[in-house]
Amino acid sequence: MTTDGPAPGKEPSGVDLARVALRAAREQARARGDAAQQRKQVRRGGGLRSGAGADGRDPMALGPAINRLLAERGWEAPAAVGGVMGRWPQIVGEDVAKHCEPERYDEDERVLVVRCDSTAWATNLRLLAPTLVARLNEDLGQGRVRHLKVQGPGGPPRRYGPLRAPGSTGPGDTYG
Repeated sequence: MTTDGPAPGKEPSGVDLARVALRAAREQARARGDAAQQRKQVRRGGGLRSGAGADGRDPMALGPAINRLLAERGWEAPAAVGGVMGRWPQIVGEDVAKHCEPERYDEDERVLVVRCDSTAWATNLRLLAPTLVARLNEDLGQGRVRHLKVQGPGGPPRRYGPLRAPGSTGPGDTYG
């Protein structure tokens, strides 16, 4: 999950460069607007004063404040994917959602990892994967999810025999 640009050690891609340039342009425009407003108020004979009109010091509603924070930090895509994980039953249907749930999203690879409670459901979801990827991209925007990685149930580690030595990894470690 990236916050302000490309991952460390990676060359910035076109999307990352565009995002950084847009953010810088917005900040410069905001700074020019604030400076012009201050010059105008100084010419009128006063500094920053509160009045009946709205200005930049007024409190902001929670919704627009969160949207602004998401846009400034570049968190739109992770927030959208998180929303999809919350609406999983509506996107894939109640039957599939009972047996399969999303675990994580890798933004660099654009892969959504889904865990199923049985191998039968994992096989079924692998067959439905192209349709689900298309539906997710329809909801999130094209290219947000390139691949759906389906995993079967993860069982507990196997224990061999009734007695085990602490730290042993099984029968193979007795001959070492």
